Amino acid sequence: MQPVDWLIVIGYLLFTMGYGLYLSRHALGRQADGLTNYLVGDRTLSWWLAGTSMAATTFSVDTPLYIAGIVGSRGISGNWEWWSFGVAHVLMVYLFARLWRRSEIMTDAELSYLRYSGKTASILRGTKAFLFAVPMTSIGLGYAMLAMIKVAMVLQLWEAFGPNLAAGDPKLWTTVVVGVLVLLYAGFSTLWNVVATDFLQFFLALFGSLVVAIASVDTVGGMRPLIAQLTPTVLSFTPAASEGSHLGILAGIPASTFFAYILLQWWSFRRSDGGGEFIQRLAATKTEAEAEKAAWLFNLLHYVVRTWPWIIAALAALALYPNLSDRELGYPLLMVDTLPPIILGIVVASLLAAFLSTASTLVNWAASYLVNDIYSQYVSPEATPGELVFMGRVASVLVVVLSGFAALTSADVATLFRLAIAVGTGPGLVFILRWFWWRVNAAAELAAILSGFFFGVLTSIAPGFIIPDFGLRLIAITLSTSLMWVTVMFLTPPESNETLDRFYAKVRPGGPGWEPQRGRTGLRPLQNLGLDVQRVVAAILLLFGSLFAVGGFLLMRSLTGWLALIVAVGGGFWLKSLNKQPLFPIARPGTEDG
Repeated sequence: MQPVDWLIVIGYLLFTMGYGLYLSRHALGRQADGLTNYLVGDRTLSWWLAGTSMAATTFSVDTPLYIAGIVGSRGISGNWEWWSFGVAHVLMVYLFARLWRRSEIMTDAELSYLRYSGKTASILRGTKAFLFAVPMTSIGLGYAMLAMIKVAMVLQLWEAFGPNLAAGDPKLWTTVVVGVLVLLYAGFSTLWNVVATDFLQFFLALFGSLVVAIASVDTVGGMRPLIAQLTPTVLSFTPAASEGSHLGILAGIPASTFFAYILLQWWSFRRSDGGGEFIQRLAATKTEAEAEKAAWLFNLLHYVVRTWPWIIAALAALALYPNLSDRELGYPLLMVDTLPPIILGIVVASLLAAFLSTASTLVNWAASYLVNDIYSQYVSPEATPGELVFMGRVASVLVVVLSGFAALTSADVATLFRLAIAVGTGPGLVFILRWFWWRVNAAAELAAILSGFFFGVLTSIAPGFIIPDFGLRLIAITLSTSLMWVTVMFLTPPESNETLDRFYAKVRPGGPGWEPQRGRTGLRPLQNLGLDVQRVVAAILLLFGSLFAVGGFLLMRSLTGWLALIVAVGGGFWLKSLNKQPLFPIARPGTEDG
């Protein structure tokens, strides 16, 4: 990088830090508003702001590096590792967004007190908050910090500031600097402040990814020469047995892994009903309708808009650096080798923006668990609003320190990403069923969370128990966890009628699983589950059809593009017709209640 590039990055950093400190002072001035402002922005977020923030949360500096790694080793079809979550994210739009907003909670762990009662519910809330806030968030923020470290290495950050700094441990130095930056930026703002900056940083990061994709394709000589250098296996959207391979290997992916992605991962993972930081955004929107629109906007931005700049850049890196041992370094190498001065500085600033948007969200989310679900419940129930906000900042420091340790002790983003999936696999089905079946109790959810985490750690890092095949690992975790929670559920009593009636009266979910509660309360559901399931299927066709239509046309695969577009249009028209239907059938004339 040239001096002008560093000036741009430093200027952006100063602007970001100044803006963050300004928002911090603004937040401190509103401490009287307490935890509701700090964690869910007083529930005043517009759908477009919440949806963009959700997309920014999943768009970090680790994402292009991670995609460069999986495309380089497994081809485009390797992206099913995260594309598969699209099914769960569509479920979030039509099955869960309105339910979460209607519940009026601040964290998903808080749902434990609404859905369950008694000592087990209290243990569940604290356990879930701790596991999600400390180990799981530390892993998630850790791989984002690791990616930032890798970018700094390629940019020769410390060499640019003198040989004395470069002589030390650059990974350690970078981790410390990144950690301090995250704390100053993310640890001292409310959710509303984080979301407001997310909106700006998302579009800066998107601009940067587009610039890298265009420049890298231009360096190769255009899209057609790029495609000519790659094999059909690499370019395939779905795995297919390559020549000379056996049926167990599909385009570099074991068949068990691919089928685990598309048939299991989306409902078994802990974010099957939305996911923690997403729930925080949905709960902060103005209305239930805005929560649903925010979830849809996230899906479009996350899967349709920004997928292909990353993949195209990853394909260019595969063509330009065929012998690169660490495929994740392909993306930052493209930046350094293909971008002119000034543009390089802007793109590096965009990656920094992507990183900060994710880091701020994860830190705020973890703080919400530790303060709202642990400190205010078990340590200091009488704490003042100012004390709670202060403890939120202390919690932020703890999370950043642990995340830095995770980054220092890891070698690649993909390994940490898969560890995050493994330790979160298992309880997803319970998280879905608790909304639609009264029999699910606190003991079952607690068993699912603990056993899923235990089996995830055991099969990922415990010597002698590691399952190398990732698909088989996910299957083993899911089966073991399911056996545990189903057994516990039927060996323990259901929640009290009072608790179940209270939950149903507040959330009013649809489906046959709440018939006893409907009879006792006399309240009709506010959800038509059958209609919503149809909307989910139509929306999946629209979302994935749009995803592959864009990719098909970009990669000169016209037939794939047109077929996918037909699927998307068909899904869109079906969804439009479903949206016109009333929530429940209209009574015959003369039989209305009035």
